[in-house]
Amino acid sequence: MKILVVEDEAAIRDLIAINLELVGYEVITCENGLDAKNLLDQEEVDLILLDVMIPGINGFSLITQIEKEKTPVIFVTAKASVLDRVKGLRLGADDYIVKPFETIELIARVEAALRRNQKNSNSTYRVGNVEIDRLKRIVKKGGKEVYLTAKEYDLLDLFICNKNVALTRDQILDKVWGYDYVGLTRTVDIHVQRLREKLGLKNNIKTIFKIGYRFEE
Repeated sequence: MKILVVEDEAAIRDLIAINLELVGYEVITCENGLDAKNLLDQEEVDLILLDVMIPGINGFSLITQIEKEKTPVIFVTAKASVLDRVKGLRLGADDYIVKPFETIELIARVEAALRRNQKNSNSTYRVGNVEIDRLKRIVKKGGKEVYLTAKEYDLLDLFICNKNVALTRDQILDKVWGYDYVGLTRTVDIHVQRLREKLGLKNNIKTIFKIGYRFEE
């Protein structure tokens, strides 16, 4: 998934970009609102992290020029007043993060916004004879419902959201089991094996040697 980071402070912009890239996102950066608007007129992104106080076009003005129905926006800004937060959300932002922030929190909010946007835009996903209703969390194979545990479903949904992206076992543990999970990476292997067997996805969930897994259609 491609994320646009619009931030005029180079140190913060680079920090956000590096951490997003480490967890598998493609990142584009802009340092002012005009460049961001020109970029968005030419290509699509999956999410925008947008500072408010940026040169050219400020964040509050820029969000009104974005096709909101296609692109979720999270404000990342030092403007911490309640009025600013309310204004940002009323203008259509999915979320509002105040600087300084923890990287873990930023990534979690990015993931949540992307999940919400994907589910709203396309609630049904199909691969082969498997159909996943992402709103109802129902999975069918050949028209028959297949029971998945909560973690098996969350793992499947993670693969769908990160199609064709290699995920390490540690990344999967963080995203499915949580950042404070203290179990072994073997847990991931066991759940992947169950998904392959239950849904016949052996050829879709690829093992990446010494890294983890990649989901392919």
